Amino acid sequence: MKRKDPIKVVLVDDSPIALAILKRILSTDEEIEIVGTAMNGKDALDVIRSTLPDVICTDLHMPRMNGLELTRIIMAELPRPILVISSAVQAEDKQNVFQLLEAGAVDVFPKPRGGLGLRSDYDALSEQLIQKIKTAYTLQQSQPAAAKPAAAKPAAAKPTPLTHPASDDTRWTDIITGVRVVAIGASTGGPQAVKTILTQLPFNFPAPIICVLHLTEGFLGGLVDWLAARCKLKVRIAQGGESPMPRTVYFPPEGKHLEVDNAGRFVVSSAPPHKGHRPSITVTFNSIAHHYGADAVGIILTGIGSDGVEGMKSIHRSEGITIVQDEASSMASLLPKQVIELGIVSHVVPLDNMVSTLMAVLAYHQ
Repeated sequence: MKRKDPIKVVLVDDSPIALAILKRILSTDEEIEIVGTAMNGKDALDVIRSTLPDVICTDLHMPRMNGLELTRIIMAELPRPILVISSAVQAEDKQNVFQLLEAGAVDVFPKPRGGLGLRSDYDALSEQLIQKIKTAYTLQQSQPAAAKPAAAKPAAAKPTPLTHPASDDTRWTDIITGVRVVAIGASTGGPQAVKTILTQLPFNFPAPIICVLHLTEGFLGGLVDWLAARCKLKVRIAQGGESPMPRTVYFPPEGKHLEVDNAGRFVVSSAPPHKGHRPSITVTFNSIAHHYGADAVGIILTGIGSDGVEGMKSIHRSEGITIVQDEASSMASLLPKQVIELGIVSHVVPLDNMVSTLMAVLAYHQ
């Protein structure tokens, strides 16, 4: 079904050739309209302020103001989805990629390695680029109005304790006894949200943390290295046959489902995608609910789509604790909103309060 209004896009790139190619690609889709272009970040600010686009596509390395600085300013003044299209965001450019995501960019799109001059370089990727822009637009549409507080149905579950334990690292081994695993799921905006949580946790956090994120192919290794350099916990990719250990954060191998079997060991599989995703949040959460039951904590963070909703229902039915990031603090609110509306959530909290809430929950359920 055709959209009533086209998606308004501003393109920012210091290469006239790149701008021409991008305009040609996007003009093939009648649901996208280019409303402005600029050749550096400084000029882009004027264009963006006057056109108020739905999505911004920007290069990284540009004169006068680069894409990273532009992203920071836009997210502070006029928040809207930013897609970085650059030759400097290949899978090996993890520092650039995660700096941009940390600044607020929703995704990156590597330019072809062969250069910008050949139409064939872009034609093969045009469908993927158009889809990324449409996904970014969906992200913008999912945001609650800035003036409205995040709406959340009261959760019919155990109350949040009134007091939070001290965060000193030496206290944690005495705090957690009833909870044996923490599972986290997220999609759009997930790397930033997960980083916010994991970097606040102490080195002796005595439960394994299993994270499932929907990532652009090729970026898992960079994400793990990026987090490992910033966290006190070990951060690694799970291996089939091993048992989840405390003080460790696990991610599924790229393009694989990750489950926990009846013996508590990881199972890695290439089973069909669930709701278009492999790894799938729901697949992992279902297995965690089955094995850990009431001893599991499930956390859903920012995201779009519905992968993870059924998994949270499984954890809820098993009497585990369910925590969801509130809509107002989510970069993308569609996924959290769906879980909240089911009435299966123990706690709905802003991202900045997620760790203190987790601490309180763990202390309450010892």
